[in-house]
Amino acid sequence: MAFDLILRNARIAGTAADTPLMDIAVDGESIAAIAPHLEAEGTEWGMNGRLVSPGLIESHIHLDKSRIMDRCTAAPDRGTDHMHRVSAVKPGFTQEDVYARAKETVEQCVVNGTSHMRTHAELDPNGGLRGFEALKQLAADYRWAIDIEICVFAQEGLTNVPETDANLVTALKNGATVIGGAPGYDPDHGGQIRRIFELAREFDVDIDIHLDVGPTIDDMDIHLVCELTAEFGWGGRVAVGHGTKYSCLPPDQLQDLGARLADTGVAVTVLPATDLFVMGRHQDHSVMRGVADANALLACGVNCSLSTNNVLNPFTPFGDCSLIRIANLYANVAQRGGEDEMADIFEMLTTRSARLLRRENYGIEVGKPADLVVWDAHTGAEAVATIARPLHGFKRGRETFSQSLPELQRP
Repeated sequence: MAFDLILRNARIAGTAADTPLMDIAVDGESIAAIAPHLEAEGTEWGMNGRLVSPGLIESHIHLDKSRIMDRCTAAPDRGTDHMHRVSAVKPGFTQEDVYARAKETVEQCVVNGTSHMRTHAELDPNGGLRGFEALKQLAADYRWAIDIEICVFAQEGLTNVPETDANLVTALKNGATVIGGAPGYDPDHGGQIRRIFELAREFDVDIDIHLDVGPTIDDMDIHLVCELTAEFGWGGRVAVGHGTKYSCLPPDQLQDLGARLADTGVAVTVLPATDLFVMGRHQDHSVMRGVADANALLACGVNCSLSTNNVLNPFTPFGDCSLIRIANLYANVAQRGGEDEMADIFEMLTTRSARLLRRENYGIEVGKPADLVVWDAHTGAEAVATIARPLHGFKRGRETFSQSLPELQRP
């Protein structure tokens, strides 16, 4: 028996500690066999017990407004005008400009182990459809390394901006597969949310909404989202991002919310880098974290993911596109340091994000695409704890990146 590639003695992510090391055979674009001590021939790579996971998933990122710190800086003195700063420069976004900046971000995501992505694209009149068109082209050009789906949304209001509504419809007719929104910036929160669900049903697309950003539990929109998810039969097809207000809920109320989310099939994406940076600016001491506890929601049966959100813009003037660093940041903030807790956190970058994106053809199983990452770690928990380096990546059986470990130059 011969295969194109065999990864020998790999620790497959998500397997029990007493599971033997496995050989993973790849033939063409797919995983062809998994077994210990596989009797087969092919190009062999020794894993030496290293972790092999499916490619990581960026479930919530903004490629179109990444890397713009050269034209709009973060607010000084812990100001709060992040959105206005970005809005002011969006008229200058050209299709070529968006493509060039997004390309750099995508390449950094790939070399950090990401092979699937949901990017949001703003369709407000000051940006129009230029960003969407650029991201469509980028998704086609980089399919060799990453699968990118586009969620179109209104950042700066929808019910009061008819042109944005028209742009959403145009994009949904021309390849967008997810509809989102930011009702917190709309004078009619409920009206925007209802319109999102109407468009989702009309075009049979999934929903991913920026929701419940704020320092209190007042006026939470998640209850309407759950109600409409049940009414429209959209369970398993709805995600909300941020949810900083959930971090303010007492444990019993958080459990009640978790039960409702689990029952209706609404997933939650926590975005620790951005939420840490923008929350608590009304406080001058004992500043709140504002990061929702995804592990607590997970215990209620809610599907949760972790993601990057922004890279190098006023909402988050940081970022190296490393999801494993985001996971480590979240673990520190949420104070989740147990082995099982960190294993769950690693799954929020992989299998749980795959469920959120409804990627059924995902995972390390025979017959599935060979989208694999080799880590300088032995378990997912260790990878989170140490911010492990991804050493090699494969997309549909083809190597997409490699990097070497540092080497001490001993005397």
